[in-house]
Amino acid sequence: MQRRTFLRATAVTGAAAALGGLPVPSASAAPGGFPDYTYVRTLLSPADLKYNPTGEIIFPTVRGVYDKLASPLGRYYLYYAPHDAPGGICLAYGDSLEGPFTEYPHNPIVSNDWDPHYSVSHVSSPHVLWMPQHNEFWLYFHGENTTTRLARSKDGITFTYDKVVLSTSMMPSGTTETSYARVFAHELPRLGAHYVMLFMLNNTTNHRDICWGWSADGRNWTFDQTPLVRHSDVGAVNVGGPHLLTRGGSAYVVYNKDKESGGDLMITEVGADFSRRKHLGVFYNSGSAAPENGRAAAPSFGTQSGVPYMVYEAGERLAGAIAVARG
Repeated sequence: MQRRTFLRATAVTGAAAALGGLPVPSASAAPGGFPDYTYVRTLLSPADLKYNPTGEIIFPTVRGVYDKLASPLGRYYLYYAPHDAPGGICLAYGDSLEGPFTEYPHNPIVSNDWDPHYSVSHVSSPHVLWMPQHNEFWLYFHGENTTTRLARSKDGITFTYDKVVLSTSMMPSGTTETSYARVFAHELPRLGAHYVMLFMLNNTTNHRDICWGWSADGRNWTFDQTPLVRHSDVGAVNVGGPHLLTRGGSAYVVYNKDKESGGDLMITEVGADFSRRKHLGVFYNSGSAAPENGRAAAPSFGTQSGVPYMVYEAGERLAGAIAVARG
């Protein structure tokens, strides 16, 4: 059982997942009634990968594709990337969220040089969203750290470039990074929006916060000019890797602290309309032993056969692996 630094909620129902799973019972509950997650195994380690230009990988996104593709490579696609130059958006596939996952033999599926659209030092932080109205997978990724881009695919492997969706120029003066974005289908009637974007912002103070924006179509965005979660709200130097979860008619943002500030995953309730800012404490406490070594980050969530899972970065930044925990 993960230790907690807050009072546990009394509810025992589990979390809704990014793969569309229904809430399931849990023996114990994290804040908001979400399940406690326990590390199961490491899914991907850089040393085991054929495409390994930098010895590090980050930012997993897992998607069920068995009900979307006629002949998928596996039931689940796991997207990830090295961060440091040249980076590269990568794919692995498997039939269980607990693994094993097989590296796609032709990684990277998106590189740092995509003529004529861009040539940058690196591309990283893949987040993939299924868009049923287009019958497409939409890939949001960054490169450079100042720019978040969109590409689109029918098969989840071969992508067509679309456009820049976020850059530092869209945020307040002094912004130096707008990256690590995840996009979620979420209704905000008062804003005419069907999607929200969560991302990390850095500025000249060199403290990273969580910011957000909204969109009617997932392509054209409006961004709140003030942070959704400030690093100082939770006693951190930096916060990042945000993910949206919903439960019981409310919405929550799960995100990571830097290792020096504890290295844990935190949770803040923002409400269905994003009007709340209720910081609920530790969502998942990073263990001191390998592979976490005091840091868990960039979670992605899913369910399989009613069991909730969390796929995440385990270990020190740029020196870790991709792991899975079960709720």
